[in-house]
Amino acid sequence: MSDKSSLSRLDLNLLVSLDALLTERSVTRAAERLHLSQPALSASLARLRTHFNDPILARTGNTYELTPLASRLSEHTAAALDAAQRVFDSQAEWDPSQSTREFAIYGSDYSFATTGRRIASLAAERAPGVRFRFMMHNPQIVDEAVNRLRGADALLMPHGFLTDLPFTDLWNDTWVVIASDDNEAVADGVTLEHVGRLPWVFTYLSRSAFTSATRQIQQLGIEPRVEAVVESFLAMPLFIAGTDRLGLLQAGLADYARNVGGIRVLEPPFDATPIHNAMWWHPVHRRDPEHEWLRTLAVEAASGIEPAAA
Repeated sequence: MSDKSSLSRLDLNLLVSLDALLTERSVTRAAERLHLSQPALSASLARLRTHFNDPILARTGNTYELTPLASRLSEHTAAALDAAQRVFDSQAEWDPSQSTREFAIYGSDYSFATTGRRIASLAAERAPGVRFRFMMHNPQIVDEAVNRLRGADALLMPHGFLTDLPFTDLWNDTWVVIASDDNEAVADGVTLEHVGRLPWVFTYLSRSAFTSATRQIQQLGIEPRVEAVVESFLAMPLFIAGTDRLGLLQAGLADYARNVGGIRVLEPPFDATPIHNAMWWHPVHRRDPEHEWLRTLAVEAASGIEPAAA
């Protein structure tokens, strides 16, 4: 039997019940959430148990816990519901000024502080009913980008981490070094000797999570002395001001770092690889007029970004 034939025999309303059960972990609370009677939702749970040949919810003492299968299902159910909602919300003609669509976008705080906020600002002027959900990515989301982007609209991320996905180029950035403004060791600039001797704050430091500039330092044969790892570009200046630490930050955040206070922005002592920012998306969105509008808006938003100089 084909997958399509099997799907046609299912009641897709069960997906709504499954999502509520996985979220609430209680038939009573799930029924209240869906405004259904408890017997009606119990019947849905029975059908789900038969379909998956799994109890879904297993009693432990006075509470219920998700079975291992249910835990895996919880990662996909919300995305499947969102995708189904998008299907039935689609229109032959779409007027952004009248739309109430929500766009879900993954990215880092750097992407949101530069590109994301400008996208939201432009949209507020032209499509006041459109909403955005900006969600922080992590290494797992990046590794599973093909699947994750089936249920989301985009991932804001520089080139060098993703392949086999459509993308829209946005803007180019560079790297700067930030140091405390009272760090006399780098009063005349940063040298490679400073890179190897002074302590560092890194934003990401693992086999699958890194920045191109920190990788370059290692390729120069220098193993930096890392005193702190902060998975936030916007938090980095707070860990550097008043210390002898150094940090690598995108030039697009240089003015922000200065405004934090106590920070000096300097040129790196090596030819840092440029940052080519892009919006990545799944092929299912290729002919979606609403998504085309989002991509066009992102390009326009990025065109007005000018990285500050060191």
